[in-house]
Formats: sequence, C-alpha cells, structure tokens
Amino acid sequence: MRTLLFALALITTPAAAQDSPFVGEYALAEGPDVGGGLLIRTDGRFQYVLAAGALDERAEGRWQARGEMICLTTDPRPVPPAMRKGMPLAIDGAVPTLLVTWPNGRGVAGVDFVIGFDSGETAEGYTQDDGWTMPEGDKRIPRWAELREPIYGITAPRYELTEADGGKLRVIIEPNDIGVVDFSDACAERTDHGLTLHRAEGAMRFVRLAGQ
Repeated sequence: MRTLLFALALITTPAAAQDSPFVGEYALAEGPDVGGGLLIRTDGRFQYVLAAGALDERAEGRWQARGEMICLTTDPRPVPPAMRKGMPLAIDGAVPTLLVTWPNGRGVAGVDFVIGFDSGETAEGYTQDDGWTMPEGDKRIPRWAELREPIYGITAPRYELTEADGGKLRVIIEPNDIGVVDFSDACAERTDHGLTLHRAEGAMRFVRLAGQ
C-alpha cells in the first residue's frame, strides 16, 4: 500500500519537482547550540524545524523551482501571535502593576516593557511569572506601557492607561500559530555540501544528510 501511495504521488507531481537536485533531507549547520532540519520532498512540499535555545520554529508548505534556486512558501499561511488587553488578575491576593499572561492565566516571564508615568522618568525592565509591581512608596501613576516579547518578536501598539485602569495593566498573549515561520518566497541556492536558505532574518546553511 505504501508503495502504491508513493507511486500515485509521483504521478500527480510535476516532473520538475521529481527530478530536482534539491530533493532530499538536510541538517542545519549553524553551530553546536542550534539544531534544525529541512526536508525537500518530491511532491513539491517541504518541512522545516529549528531549535535554538528558547526559540522553536517549524513550517511546512510548497516549494517551486526558480532558475538555479528553489523558493519556499508556508502553506497554509500562519496566523501570528498577538497581544491584547485583558481584565486585571490578582496574583497571591494582589493585582500587579503589569501582568502578561497566556489566555489560561499563566504568567509569561521575560517580556520587555517600558512604562511612562504622570511624572518623572520611565521604568524599564522585564516581567516575571507574577508580573511587575511598582516599588513600595512610589506614588506615581502609570499612564502608558510598551511591551515586546523578545523570543518571537511579539509586539503591540502602546497601551494608554486611563483612570478606569487604576494604574494596572494586564496583557494577554494569544499564541495563534506561534513558532510557525511565514516563509514568503524564501529562496535557497545549492552549495558544495547542501544548500543555503535566504530568509528575512538572514542566511541559513544546511548540509545534505548522507545517503540523500
């Protein structure tokens, strides 16, 4: 049955895809602390994965030959993660000045922030699991906040705080398709040992696995 399905796939696959020298499996060659792979399939599809510290990426979609290169397009196109304002949430009986959570209420640590007040200098830092609370004795009132999640680059427009907010802000990160790379005509060229993929964030070198 598996042989039959493979044969049917070849029948419906353009000859250019079947015969492409790019077809095969590749491993990322970007250092000991980064792992990843790329699979270029005969049916005109690809699969991609990356693990680099706290960053995990993945993608799958279509590839097309363009001259001496192939270009990748994620399909279906992913919905990027987003931030939205949420209802205040108490942590250990107290509502923090700033709290970033997932939709289930679990706190998100490591989100960079800048907070502006009704007077004085801004405050900069990053969130903990239980948010961030103004130092005791600081009576200033937060008026706005800017946030950025650094691993996946999630941002939002500046949040303006009104009297109704009471100087408190909770932001919810909607993950959507977090970690799915939106390749849009990211093209790869062949090298002596594999290929180099050119994407908006920079070039990635891959080596072809033995036997491919």
